[in-house]
Amino acid sequence: MSVWTDVAPAVEIGPGQSRLINIEDVDIAVFNLDGRYYAIEDMCSHDGSAMLGCGLEAAKVIEGDQIICPRHGARFCIRTGAALNPPAYEPVTCFPVRVENGMVQTRDNRWD
Repeated sequence: MSVWTDVAPAVEIGPGQSRLINIEDVDIAVFNLDGRYYAIEDMCSHDGSAMLGCGLEAAKVIEGDQIICPRHGARFCIRTGAALNPPAYEPVTCFPVRVENGMVQTRDNRWD
């Protein structure tokens, strides 16, 4: 079973903010949307490009509850991972998130 990994104290990821964490060579983007936390793999399902970790400031790749791949403009729902427009048709992986003792945590549960 996968272990929970600390991302950051919840007070450091306010509404509209995000963090990038690497768990066992998987980049995971964690977001606070209106006080709820979500985590997705930071890899466009169209071509494998980083999205939050692309080097641009977060405001250029996040729009509301969507993240936009900077290479070809594919959009994904941060809440569900769903691909919202071409050229992406496959969703990105979502990961569980919890707040434990004031710490935002996530884990890669794909192999559980």
